[in-house]
Amino acid sequence: MPFDHNHHYHPLLLAQLPPGPGRALDVGCGSGRFARRLAAAGLSVDAIDRSAPMIRLAGATGSPGPGEIDFRRADITTQPLPSEHYSFISCLASLHHVPFETVTALREALEPGGVLAVLGLARPSTITDHARSLAAVPVNAAARLIAYAADRLNGGVDALPPAPVHLEFPRFTEVRADSQRLLPGSTVRPLLFWRYLLTYRKPLGDG
Repeated sequence: MPFDHNHHYHPLLLAQLPPGPGRALDVGCGSGRFARRLAAAGLSVDAIDRSAPMIRLAGATGSPGPGEIDFRRADITTQPLPSEHYSFISCLASLHHVPFETVTALREALEPGGVLAVLGLARPSTITDHARSLAAVPVNAAARLIAYAADRLNGGVDALPPAPVHLEFPRFTEVRADSQRLLPGSTVRPLLFWRYLLTYRKPLGDG
């Protein structure tokens, strides 16, 4: 089934962009779909992933413009990042692949006023979390059927190579606590489809 939970939230992530042109870092870019949307919004993008096949696939498509994209293979846990360099940093379903403390390096790489947006995965912690997970099941099935039917009507879509998958997720309570500890002032918003949105805006006085 072609419905993709991460792609579904691209508009929500794009809504977090700070105003004006700037430079973005897309961590765990995969096939580069979101990086291309950032470039289409006018940002210059550094898109990194530690999977060589994913970077080859992403680089084969390139940038739609007007922003440029530099696709490169790199591991965010060892890659040095320039200080106060990016106006926007995105992590789509990639933060759980690395220690959560990695956000401190991303925080330092943000320019004052810059935004870190994380679309993450976490295990439910509370009764409300569990109820949200159950509610997502029928909605997910319906969305997949609709997407499948639409693709069949349009002649189908080309299969993509599978991205690396890591199935160990933190609990929502851990994400909330670690976010407040490492990213003071950040917000964690639970989403349908077993995702959350973490947003952090670096104070203008930092630097």
